[in-house]
Amino acid sequence: MRYVAPARDAVDPAVFGRLPLAAWREHAGLIEGRDWPAIDALNACRPAGMPERFVAQTHELLADGLHYEQRVAERGAIATRERNWHDLFNALVWLRRPAIKRALNARQVGEIARMGPKQRSRAQYALTHFDEAGVVVAVRDPALLALWDAHDWHGLFWRRRQAWLDGTIRLELFGHALLELALSPGRLLVGKALVFQSDSDAGLPAPCATAIGSGRLLLDPLELRPLPLSGIPGWHPDNADEAFHRNAACYQLRRAGRAYPPASPIP
Repeated sequence: MRYVAPARDAVDPAVFGRLPLAAWREHAGLIEGRDWPAIDALNACRPAGMPERFVAQTHELLADGLHYEQRVAERGAIATRERNWHDLFNALVWLRRPAIKRALNARQVGEIARMGPKQRSRAQYALTHFDEAGVVVAVRDPALLALWDAHDWHGLFWRRRQAWLDGTIRLELFGHALLELALSPGRLLVGKALVFQSDSDAGLPAPCATAIGSGRLLLDPLELRPLPLSGIPGWHPDNADEAFHRNAACYQLRRAGRAYPPASPIP
C-alpha cells in the first residue's frame, strides 16, 4: 500500500526531535511549523557553488518533454512539487549532499541514453532505490558485517548495541523517502545500505559520491543491504527492550542464497 504522508498541520511535532528527523534540525525552518516553504526559500538555502536550482513542477514545466533526470542534467532544474513532503525532503538532501545527488543524476542520465526512456536497467533500479531509501554506513569491526550477513539482528542491534553508540558502526541517512516515512511516529524504518570499511572517522559523503559517479557501486539493487534502522539506539522508542530485537516486524530472515558484497574500502 502506498504511503500517504500526514497533512503538515497534522504532524506530531515530537517527530522532529527524534531520529532520523532530529539530524536535520539545521532546516527546521523548512520542515517545522504550519507554513510550507516557497521554492525561493529552498533556493536561498543552497550551498555555495551549487548550480542546480529548485523549480516548481507545473504543467508548463513538464511540457518540455524531458525526463526528470535529463532536466536536472541539462538545465540544472530540479522539478519540485510545492506543498509536498516527498519533494521537500528530496530538496533537503540536495542541499546537504549535492555531490551524491549529482553523481546519481549523471548515472541515471547515462542509463537513460543507453536504455531509452521506457526501459530500466538493473543499475537504474539500484540508483533509484538508494536515492529513495539509501543509507551510507561505515564499519570498523568486520564481526559486525558477519552478523549483518546472517541477519542476526539480535546480535547486531542488541548484543553489539554499544557499537552503534561508540562509532564502531556509524551511518548517514540519505534517502528522502525514509525521511517522509519518519513523519509517522512509531513507524518501523528499513533502509537500503551501501557499506564502507573504515578504521577512522573519515567522512562518508565524498567516497560515496566518487564510488557512485565512477560506476563502481549501484550496478544492481542486490548490492544494497537491508538495514532495519528502527533497531538503532534512539531510532524507535521500544528498542531499549531486548524483546523488540527478537520480535520486531522490521527484522526479516535472510532469503536462501542471498549474499551481500563486501564493504568498500575508504581510501
